[in-house]
Amino acid sequence: MKKNILPFGIIAIVGIFVAIIVFYIGVNQREEIRLAEENGEEVEVVDEGEETEETTDPEAIYVNSCASCHGDDLSGGVGPDLTSVGGELSADEIKDVIVNGKGTMPGGLVDDDEAESLTDWLSEME
Repeated sequence: MKKNILPFGIIAIVGIFVAIIVFYIGVNQREEIRLAEENGEEVEVVDEGEETEETTDPEAIYVNSCASCHGDDLSGGVGPDLTSVGGELSADEIKDVIVNGKGTMPGGLVDDDEAESLTDWLSEME
């Protein structure tokens, strides 16, 4: 008995091409996926050349970048309580911590505009 293996060969070749295409797409999005996993947020992948909308809402920035450590209500968790940080630190000190990090908190979690917006908002917490 002779079996026809041609359909199996075609399926294997098509499968290899699909795997290569999926791998290529994934490599191009690797950095965005890594950042999203580190920050515990979802990142919408956009095509190159397409502009992304940035938010300056400090509460939204806080939820996306800070709440996982400082708590949803600023009461602390892994990170310290921020409910009265404006009374304890100056605006410049708050911005320095946001930009450069402190202790186990890494710096650079938000960009400069977001850091400025967070600084203004947190400075009002007394």
